[in-house]
Amino acid sequence: MRRHALIIVALALGGLLVGAVIFAQPAGAQVEGTSIAQDASQQVRISLAEAFFIQKNRRTGSIELLGSLIIWFLLALSASSIALMIAIIRSNRRQDILPGDLLEETRSALRREDFDGAEAALKGSESYFARVMRAAINESNYGYDAMMRAFERATEEFTADRLRRVETLNIIGAVSPMIGLFGTVYGMILAFQEIVSAGGSPDPVGLASGIGTALTTTFWGLVVAIPALAGYALIRNSIDSLTAETSLAIEDMLNRFRPEQAGAEKADRTPVGVA
Repeated sequence: MRRHALIIVALALGGLLVGAVIFAQPAGAQVEGTSIAQDASQQVRISLAEAFFIQKNRRTGSIELLGSLIIWFLLALSASSIALMIAIIRSNRRQDILPGDLLEETRSALRREDFDGAEAALKGSESYFARVMRAAINESNYGYDAMMRAFERATEEFTADRLRRVETLNIIGAVSPMIGLFGTVYGMILAFQEIVSAGGSPDPVGLASGIGTALTTTFWGLVVAIPALAGYALIRNSIDSLTAETSLAIEDMLNRFRPEQAGAEKADRTPVGVA
C-alpha cells in the first residue's frame, strides 16, 4: 500500500510541479539568446502561470469569469482527490484490515475452541478482520452453518463499505474530463464569437484568448482525471487483495468447526484400541 501511495502522489503532483517550473517563465522572455522584437505598445506580455490560472480576453483586458471558475473548480477537485486518496490509503493499511498479531491470537483461541477468549481478543478492534470475525463468533451457539452465513454477510457488507469510499475517486476521474470539455466548448464559442464580431477578420490576440481557454480547461481536466483514476484502480486492487486474504484466513479458522471436520479431529485424538 505504501508503494501505491508513492505512485499516486507522484502522478498527482508530478504534472503540477513540472507545470509550475514552466509557467514561471514569462511568455515574452528571451529563449536561448533569441529576443522577440515587437512594438512595445502592441506586445502582450503575460506569464504562463497567469495564462493557466486566470483566463482573460487579451484584447479587452476583461477576465473570462466562467473560464476562470472552471479552472479553479478543477484545481479544487484535484486537491480534494489527493486528500481523499491519502485518507483512504491511511485507513486501508494492512494493520487496518488484517492485523497479524490479532490474527494469531484469535487463531490460537479457536484452536482451543475458546470462543470467549477469541471474542475478548477481538474486542476493541475495528479492523476488517475483527468485525467479520465477531459477526461469525456471535452465531457460534447456532452451529457451523449459522457462523458461515454470518461470515458471508459480514464479508459482503464490510467489503462493500470500504470499496464505496474508493468509488468517489472513480466519479472524480470520470467527471473532471467532462468539466474540462465543457470549458473547451465554452472557449471555442468565445473564439467563434470573436470571428463573427470582427466580420471574418478577427484580431489574432482576441481569437487566441478563446482558444487558450479551451485548451487550458482541457489540460486541467486531464490533470485531475489521470491521478484520480490511477489511484482508484491501485487502491481498489489493494483492498480487494487484502480483504480476500482476510476472508480466506477466517474461512480456514471456521472450517475446523464443520461437523465432519470436528468429528475427524475427535477421532484423531481418540487413543488406539478405545471403543
